[in-house]
Amino acid sequence: MTGTGQALWRRVPLWGVDASLVALSLLDAWINLYGEASPFMWASAALGCAGLFLRRRLPLAAFLLTLPMLVFMDVAVAPMVALYTVAAHTRNRLLLAGCALLNAAASTLVWPMSDTLSGEDRTWTLIQFVYTLATAFAPVLFGQLVQARQDVARQLVEVEEAREHESALYAQTVLARERAQLAREMHDVVSHQVSLIAVQAGALQVAAKDPQTRDGARAIRTLSVNTLDELRHMVTLLRASGGRATELTPQPTLAELQQLIANSGIETTLAGELPPGISTTAQRTIYRTVQEALTNVRKHAPGARAEVRLWHDTQHFGVTITNTAPTRPSVPLPSAHHGLIGLRERAELLDGTLTAEPTRQGGFTIELRAPTHPS
Repeated sequence: MTGTGQALWRRVPLWGVDASLVALSLLDAWINLYGEASPFMWASAALGCAGLFLRRRLPLAAFLLTLPMLVFMDVAVAPMVALYTVAAHTRNRLLLAGCALLNAAASTLVWPMSDTLSGEDRTWTLIQFVYTLATAFAPVLFGQLVQARQDVARQLVEVEEAREHESALYAQTVLARERAQLAREMHDVVSHQVSLIAVQAGALQVAAKDPQTRDGARAIRTLSVNTLDELRHMVTLLRASGGRATELTPQPTLAELQQLIANSGIETTLAGELPPGISTTAQRTIYRTVQEALTNVRKHAPGARAEVRLWHDTQHFGVTITNTAPTRPSVPLPSAHHGLIGLRERAELLDGTLTAEPTRQGGFTIELRAPTHPS
C-alpha cells in the first residue's frame, strides 16, 4: 500500500470500518441463506453480524456471537473478522488456540447432529475439521502479526526516546565536568589571590599610621572578604549543578514535584512528606532523583506503575521511588548509567547516599537518604 493509500485509509472513521464489515458479513450470510433459511437461522446470522460492532471493546464476546451462525451456514467474513480481532487484542496463546478449535468445530458440525456423527460421514467430517482448523489459524496469525508490529513500533519510539535521553545525559556529564574544572580553577587560583589581597590589606590596616590609609585598607579588606564569600557560593553552585544548559536559571523545587509526576506518562502515586525547612539544594536533589527514576521506569519498564514516597525521621530524610515489574516487553538498551552517577554525586553533596537495586517482585527501587543536619 502506498503512502497516499495509507493516508486515505487512516481517514476512514472506526465506525465506518465496522459498519462496512457488518454489511459485508450480512451479504455473506444472505448469499448462504437465500431461499432455504428459517427464521432461527436469520436470527443467528443477524446476531453474529451485529456482534462485530462489539469487537473493539469486547472481542471475545463478538467472536462467541458468531459461532451459532457457523453451525447453520457456510460463512467466512464475520467469524474470520472476529477471530482476527481476538488475536490482535490478547497475548494468551491458549485462548487463541481454544478460539480456533471452537471456530473449526462450529464450522464442521452439521445440523442436525446425527448427520455429523453418522458412520459414513465421520472420515469426511474429520478431514473438514482439520482443513477448517488450518484456515482458522490464518486470521489468528495475522492478528498476532499486527500486535507484534504495534509492539515493535512502540519499542522503536522507546529506543528513540532512550537515545535522546542518553545524549542529554552525555551532554550533562560533559558540562558538569567543565563546571567542576571551572570550580577548581576558581577555588585554587582566584580564591587564593583574593585571600592574599585580604591578608595584605589587613596588614596594611594595622601598620598604617595615616587614618585615610587605614580606612582605604579596611575597605579593601572588607571587599576582599565579601568577594571570597561570593566565590565560595559560586563554587558550590558550580559543583552542585547537574549539567543542563538551564542550570543557571531558577531550579525546580518540591513545589514542582506534583507537576513532574503528572507529566511523566506513568501511573504514579505520591505519598509522605519531608521535614519543613530543608534547603533548596536538598529540594532540587530530591526533584532530580524522582525525575531520573521516572525516566528510567519509562525507558526500562514499559507499562509499570510507580510509587514516590517522601519520608523523614529524627536523623534522616529522603525519597524512595519503587516501580512494579513491566507489563510489556522492553528492548535492552545501552546505557552508561550517567543518570545514576549524577544522582550519587548530588547525594554526596548532601552528605547522603543513593541506593538502586531490583525488587523481589521484578521491579526496581531507588532511595535517596540524607542527614537532617549535615556535618
